Amino acid sequence: MPRPTDDRPALSAANERAEPDAVAILADLQAALAAWQDWLRDERRAPLNTRAAYRRDVMAFLAFLVTHRGGPVGLADLGTVGLPDFRSYLAARAGRGLARSSTARALAAVRGLFRFLDRRGYTGNAAVSAVRTPKVPRSVPRPLSEADARQAIATVGALSDDDWIGSRDQALLLLLYGAGLRIGEALALPRGVAPLGDSLIVTGKGGKQRLVPVLPIIARAVDRYVAVCPYALPAAGPLFVGARGKPLDAAVVQRQMRRLRVRLGLPETATPHALRHSFATHLLAGGGDLRTIQELLGHASLATTQRYTEVDAARLVALHRAAHPRARG
Repeated sequence: MPRPTDDRPALSAANERAEPDAVAILADLQAALAAWQDWLRDERRAPLNTRAAYRRDVMAFLAFLVTHRGGPVGLADLGTVGLPDFRSYLAARAGRGLARSSTARALAAVRGLFRFLDRRGYTGNAAVSAVRTPKVPRSVPRPLSEADARQAIATVGALSDDDWIGSRDQALLLLLYGAGLRIGEALALPRGVAPLGDSLIVTGKGGKQRLVPVLPIIARAVDRYVAVCPYALPAAGPLFVGARGKPLDAAVVQRQMRRLRVRLGLPETATPHALRHSFATHLLAGGGDLRTIQELLGHASLATTQRYTEVDAARLVALHRAAHPRARG
């Protein structure tokens, strides 16, 4: 990757974490950024965490430009950012040892901002489309085995002293593994969906809705949690709440999975999202077709779902090597 061609400072750790108020940007650009965030929320319907991640990445890029150019930046400056500037930005990130996957995500956020600015008539920039995205190694989902997934769900209830919290966690993990929900999708479910029927309408990324079948064991677990929860759960409020009755935070679920890893000896890859990977992988192993799994997961592209065929192929190779007499020899 090209290195910076001048002696201006590279991207700093402070700038990488910079918040909007800490970056020297002019009023016209601040107004455009606010309009972009409104668009992400109202038209793209991007989740809060996604909007926050995009904003952090864009502000880090703008902080780099402030340092790179030696002063505040506005819309006019964005229109004159050239390919050497973008290369310096990428080189600065590489020099700090940031992962290529992180830089690819950040560049996607920056490109998204420039597209918005161009379409809304704020400013245009031809160079951004010529920037090469860093090559990222193709990741393969890492699911749990069927036995480990079952054991995690059976054990999570015993991690809490309060029975209702144990029931909550078990119902939640069942939704991730038995219905393939993302953690954010499960936590966004309103109380009004319970009692669950044979299917559930889930709102996923970009506000896209999909129909997900509900297994009887999931419905029973959710009913049990609702029955023992000590807090009033209004129909329009969240289905899953924390120890104080507030909306449950994903960090709490992640912490429970870390505790399960220690107790059950599970790998570091055993996360809440790994249960969703397990849902897809085990469906595929059981004869499910890719198109159906794509719909159940809410993937916009079949290519994303096809990653699970690589997981299954790897499993078959491992089984073959373990079982074939010539492989053992």
